[in-house]
Amino acid sequence: MSRFQTLTPSQLSRDEFVAAFADIYEHSPWVAEKAYDLGLDASVDEIEALHQRMADILLSAEHAAQLALINAHPDLAGKAAIRGELTEASTSEQAGAGIHECTAEEFQRFTELNDAYKAKFAFPFIMAVKGSNRHQILAAFEERIHNSREAEFLRALAEINKIALFRLQTL
Repeated sequence: MSRFQTLTPSQLSRDEFVAAFADIYEHSPWVAEKAYDLGLDASVDEIEALHQRMADILLSAEHAAQLALINAHPDLAGKAAIRGELTEASTSEQAGAGIHECTAEEFQRFTELNDAYKAKFAFPFIMAVKGSNRHQILAAFEERIHNSREAEFLRALAEINKIALFRLQTL
């Protein structure tokens, strides 16, 4: 088990806790609020334990809340990235995967795939890109676009939980 380096969650007030963890799940502070409301003890000072609590909250949420969280995520290499409108975490994650180094043709392919994916599934393609490069991301896009909506919905939730773990590990 790993401990947080910059804070001790069990010692935070509700406002401090929510402020610290509000964007672990993209623009969805309700996950942090519910995690706090379950009660805090020393176990939440371990990254993996807090992550499991938050992941369980997402997976047990109503479908509409899950869909809203999925839709809160930006397109990979999308217009928001180009305009510099991503959250700090999303900007860092996409840059770490080299998305900012895409050629004009690669950006065009991302745009085509983003559009086709959203037309088919009615939500954005989600992938925890840490440890991947833009070529691996495009390959995953090309493969996953053939899945069913249900499979991609569940995959999006799993990817969001991976993203959350990566974000928790930076604290």
